[in-house]
Amino acid sequence: MSLILFLSLCLAANLWAFMAMGFDKVAAVRNQRRISESSLLGLTLIGGVGTIAASSLFKHKTRKQPFRRYAEVIAGLHVFLVVFFFTLLL
Repeated sequence: MSLILFLSLCLAANLWAFMAMGFDKVAAVRNQRRISESSLLGLTLIGGVGTIAASSLFKHKTRKQPFRRYAEVIAGLHVFLVVFFFTLLL
């Protein structure tokens, strides 16, 4: 896999996770059907930084401590894996 493709996939995954958190925040405000926490944590597995950024920006899921803690741990692992694979591709 080329470096450009790898970085593009990482960016797309983080944007997807970011947008999902945004959609869930809008649904919460409108009292509509929400995205489950397990789905949001699953998206954190592929786009950890996007989830944390959206959570902070939209002030969403910031008081849900189990979710926030799990998301931060998963995002940290995600960053570690991205850096690890990035160094393999260089």
